[in-house]
Amino acid sequence: MTGGGSFLGDYIAAALVAEGADVTLLVRPGAEDHLGGLAERVRWATADVWNPASLRGRARAHQCVVHTVGSLTADPAQGLTHQRLNFLSARNVINMCSSDGVPTCILMSTTRAPWLNRGYVQAKRDAEEYVGRVGVSALIVRAPLVYRRGAPRSLFWRLISGLRHVPILGWLLRLNRIAPMPVDVLARAVARAALNPRRVAKPILYAPDLRRMNTRDERRGRGPEISVENVPPPFDALDDVPIGFTPRQS
Repeated sequence: MTGGGSFLGDYIAAALVAEGADVTLLVRPGAEDHLGGLAERVRWATADVWNPASLRGRARAHQCVVHTVGSLTADPAQGLTHQRLNFLSARNVINMCSSDGVPTCILMSTTRAPWLNRGYVQAKRDAEEYVGRVGVSALIVRAPLVYRRGAPRSLFWRLISGLRHVPILGWLLRLNRIAPMPVDVLARAVARAALNPRRVAKPILYAPDLRRMNTRDERRGRGPEISVENVPPPFDALDDVPIGFTPRQS
């Protein structure tokens, strides 16, 4: 999977390990130290998802690739557009899956929400369309923002999470799909989908689907803890923190 050394990437990798998977984690050069203890529980290799040559042959003999790299923020003045950050990286990974004969690709996408940049969402949709054109068997995860349990959150985000449970209002505002969710719930669901893709009935998963792939105790934070070290909690709304990592400046 891609995104080693990142908040979301390391959580999903740790969840895969907890489910008994044999994981190979792709890490950007220079980010190896961010893995912490996870480095001892997975195989890892350095690779740059913005460089197709760096990905050549990396996915051979693997049954599934999980792509988590991207960024919620862009800096067009530096050439870091949403298309480059979120579409180009996904395109390179999808091409790797195609050339290396990977049976399944799980693409971390996004749901539409008022607080998300339209360019970010469109780049994710472009990646979804591309994987369909290439013909790689893919599972799309249209996830909301995520947070780590116990990490400080602003009143706004606590309110959004609470309103999700209000009858009618939560439904009208689509909060069941767009309200932030605990990262461990997302990570477990993605890990279980990766290990048993044929048991996933839908080609596109939303937040309610991800919650159903966790037990009641896991949804309530009472399940086994996913062990991730040396990964700081993301910024409150995740709107300044890359999901994976951004390309190096030339």
